[in-house]
Amino acid sequence: MTMRRARCCRCCSSIRPPAGCRSHLRQRRSLRYNFEPMASDNKRDSERVELLGALHGEVMVFQPTAVRQMSHGGMQVETAFPLQLDSLHEFRLTLGDRSVVVKGRVAHSRISDVDQDVITYRTGVEFIELSDRVAAAIALFVDELAK
Repeated sequence: MTMRRARCCRCCSSIRPPAGCRSHLRQRRSLRYNFEPMASDNKRDSERVELLGALHGEVMVFQPTAVRQMSHGGMQVETAFPLQLDSLHEFRLTLGDRSVVVKGRVAHSRISDVDQDVITYRTGVEFIELSDRVAAAIALFVDELAK
């Protein structure tokens, strides 16, 4: 088992910078020590590099969502968490015996209920970029419910 040794910067071979090294001053706040063991049979196709700056990303976490109202152009959903205005999300919907994935834009969101420590949010979602197949499935489902 080998340990990866952290360096103060790219030009230095040790954690402590040599006299005259200025590069480490910019990177000091971002320095991370990587003590993960390196497996001899590394299965990665490419080497990972440490990021010295901030790189922000988003993670899509699938959470249960209750659909309260639906039309051909959108829906109102109820969640235990707020959705950011104008954010885009993909929703997997079970429409009777069909399952579809729709992309939607958050048009509005508000707190609908507060019960002890549980907050419930109602959010209006506008469907965007619907394929003809998905639009037809939604229309059929909504029209059947409206009868």
